Amino acid sequence: QVQLVESGGGVVQAGGSLRVSCVASGLTFSVYTMGWFRQAPGKEREFVATITQSGFRIYSNSVKGRFTASRDNAKNTVYLQMNSLKPEDTAVYYCAGRLDGGSMKSKDYNNWGQGTQVTVSS
Repeated sequence: QVQLVESGGGVVQAGGSLRVSCVASGLTFSVYTMGWFRQAPGKEREFVATITQSGFRIYSNSVKGRFTASRDNAKNTVYLQMNSLKPEDTAVYYCAGRLDGGSMKSKDYNNWGQGTQVTVSS
């Protein structure tokens, strides 16, 4: 079955950087669009970034210019490089996959990882 496993979360000071990863198995990774979402305590899950099969990227306004999504199809892995982190970036970060094009809607993604906690201290 399809599995998505995130890693790389942790605690970082404001202004710092962190890279989270998501390894996929049980699917043909190269044909999947991969998305990143996050959920802070007491808030709804929100879109962060998506990267399509061809490498086209969409970012939320809140992370544009600071976060970069990338993928390595040979390793079945998608990354989210997070720079200039802010306390408001604190959340559980989830990767998700879908077979069609890029989407900012969580309901459009069929497969989800378990999430990795990112905490940014001020």
